[in-house]
Amino acid sequence: MSAVRPLVLLELNEVNCDFVRRYAARGELPAFARLLDQCGLAETVSESEYEKLEPWIQWVSAHTGLSFEQHRVFRLGDIVQRDLVQIWERLEANGIVVAAVSPINGANRTRRSPFFLPDPWTRTPVSGSWVLRQLSAGLAQAVGENAQRRMTPATFARLLLAMVTHFRASTAGELARCALSAPSRPWRATMFLDRFLADVFVRQWRRHRPGFASLFLNGAAHIQHHYMFSSAVYAGPHRNPEWYIPRSADPLLEIYSLYDRILADVLRLPGEPRVMLATGLHQDPHPVEQYYYRLRDHAAFLHRLAAPFASVQGLMSRDFTVQCHSAMDAGRCGVVLRGLRAPDGSPLFSVDDRGTDLFAMLIYPREIGRGFIFSRDGRPQWDLADDVAFVALKNGEHNGIGYFADTGAHPPPPGTRFAVTEIFARVCAALGVNEDMATGVSADRPQAA
Repeated sequence: MSAVRPLVLLELNEVNCDFVRRYAARGELPAFARLLDQCGLAETVSESEYEKLEPWIQWVSAHTGLSFEQHRVFRLGDIVQRDLVQIWERLEANGIVVAAVSPINGANRTRRSPFFLPDPWTRTPVSGSWVLRQLSAGLAQAVGENAQRRMTPATFARLLLAMVTHFRASTAGELARCALSAPSRPWRATMFLDRFLADVFVRQWRRHRPGFASLFLNGAAHIQHHYMFSSAVYAGPHRNPEWYIPRSADPLLEIYSLYDRILADVLRLPGEPRVMLATGLHQDPHPVEQYYYRLRDHAAFLHRLAAPFASVQGLMSRDFTVQCHSAMDAGRCGVVLRGLRAPDGSPLFSVDDRGTDLFAMLIYPREIGRGFIFSRDGRPQWDLADDVAFVALKNGEHNGIGYFADTGAHPPPPGTRFAVTEIFARVCAALGVNEDMATGVSADRPQAA
């Protein structure tokens, strides 16, 4: 295995490569332009049902080689409850040193990984140093606090410690600019996290030189959802209001330019590892106006409703999970949340009952302003405006087509498409793992029901 060229799987979640090409045609994004010119681009195909076009579903498919109907992982964090063989375990079982930074819905079941930093929403162990464990805790806190545009001292201390130990002089100025401008340009908080994660990846990769390592970045997906209408290469009819974002700002160009620099960093790693770039999905402009909110304090809100629960965890954007002491309590809590209505009669929450816990989402799509008195089973409650934080106006929506480029393969013919599940086999083949081993289900690990 030592003679096989190391491989980096760069996962740029939901990037719209049509927009990348348009920016490149304007003279932007030189690293992307070279990659597309030299390596070409294939498309990946995922699920056909829109409700399954979520990154925490599609990246599980890419990491296991299994379709949704085979792996049945539907919610963020659920991977820890499924006995699935992922790409890291498969390669490690074949003698390859593996590593990862922030793989969405990825469980760390490796035994010898020099670094495995989980995503902020998946409760799975951290591999590596004490500093990486502190970083993992800090990132989980920072993601939850980002919607309210605040950061606690404890979170800041953990992130600062990781920054000091993973300092790169070449990116220090970029990090500082993002941090200082984030209060007035909130998308730059997301850029800060992606730049920081990429720096951690580069430093850890240089130190340990794994045979396979993946880096997942979600900033572009977040920014496209919220600011696609502000892109200079968006040609549709919608525009974000001035109170939401200055007309002169182009957050998509900013995050794509950041990814361009990160791509260049990865391509320049010592030994020039083979790089596979994948997006899993991409986003199209959203056809209508839709507001996103999240609860400021999930536990306080449930307490005020006298809903029975044991604990609650905020997830991405509007989502949260509620853990209960029993299935009966979960059922009662779900009834409470389902019974909440906006002044126009629309439901406020969707709830997925999963036994002793719930997966809930604040789904009301319109503006929640002062005087928004919601009701519970027809009875007026209180002004919801104090309990929610505005997240964004939805600008982008998921499209099941993703993109794939490989620096170690010949450019694919135009129009080439393959299932997103095939990424698993392509990684295995590139690293010399036998074709009959390239499957996400092993003989001693039965396929998930």
